[in-house]
Amino acid sequence: MAKNIGFFEKYLSFWVFLCIIFGILLGKFLPDLPMYLSNITLSGVNIPIAVLIWFMIYPMMVKIDFSAVKNLGKSHLFKGLSITWIINWLIKPFSMFLIAYFFLVTLFSGYLELLPLELAKEYVAGAILLGAAPCTAMVFVWSHLSKGDPLYTLLQVSTNNLIILIAFAPIVGLLMGLSNIPVPYDTLFISVILYVVIPLVFGYSSRIYFLKNKGIEWFEKRFIPKLNNISVFGLLLTLILLFSFQGDLILNNPLYILLIAIPLIIQTYFIFGISYMWGFKWKLPHNVCAPASFIGASNFFELAVAVAISLFGIESGAALATTVGVLVEVPIMLSLVKLANLTKRRFKIV
Repeated sequence: MAKNIGFFEKYLSFWVFLCIIFGILLGKFLPDLPMYLSNITLSGVNIPIAVLIWFMIYPMMVKIDFSAVKNLGKSHLFKGLSITWIINWLIKPFSMFLIAYFFLVTLFSGYLELLPLELAKEYVAGAILLGAAPCTAMVFVWSHLSKGDPLYTLLQVSTNNLIILIAFAPIVGLLMGLSNIPVPYDTLFISVILYVVIPLVFGYSSRIYFLKNKGIEWFEKRFIPKLNNISVFGLLLTLILLFSFQGDLILNNPLYILLIAIPLIIQTYFIFGISYMWGFKWKLPHNVCAPASFIGASNFFELAVAVAISLFGIESGAALATTVGVLVEVPIMLSLVKLANLTKRRFKIV
């Protein structure tokens, strides 16, 4: 079993590529199925995707030992939270805006004349939505793949979910130059419940049940190893659904997809680089530094896509930009996971 898991995760980029292609083709040739699934929503949250995200998050949640909460006062945990708070809310949204505006408006629209100006501004709006929404669900997958601390990962996601409720709308409004931007707060709250609260309660409850009835040896040596592929399967099925929803937009705009992707790729590596080097200089353990860097580098794309569609429409440039964010994020984040794992030995051991 372990050998199969290693092989599967080793070639995860290949499976991701196949699932993206399959999702686009599914939306092209069997459009009724993704259309039906895309309509199963609750306050802007797609329920089928939420279920798949549970599969991604549950293996992480069930590993959390809450008796370790007493260790949260350790300096390296607070340092990790400090990095993610500062990067996610004082640097990332503004660097995303500056990088996207330079490439899409100044360079591609102004100097090279590859984009209509109004369309370029819509793409910038989509980039802003991505930049103001740090990752909530997928960071559990990246943390799992890099053997990040499950309890720390949960802690940083929980605190960022609280901050996003307060900071998202003002930051988006400021960067878009608008005074009143309608943000679907019900989507925010329900997303937190679906992507964090429900899998956490289920994971904790099942952990207590299995430890009590099966014992710690069965739990750690037989049950946990069986969960190792569940997160990855959830990720791949989520990609198939997302790209089946947006396949036509991608196929009809190949050049624009490339132009949007450039600033998003630069932004992702830039934010990860700052966080990772900061954590290294602060002598954080790798299992804290890695998830602290992943959460800012990746995005809460479910929220960004939902708000883009709500504000600008499903066929808008902003909606397309947020979808491109999903397209480029997964392979880039896999490369960052690989980089984090390759450099793990340089970090202190706690």
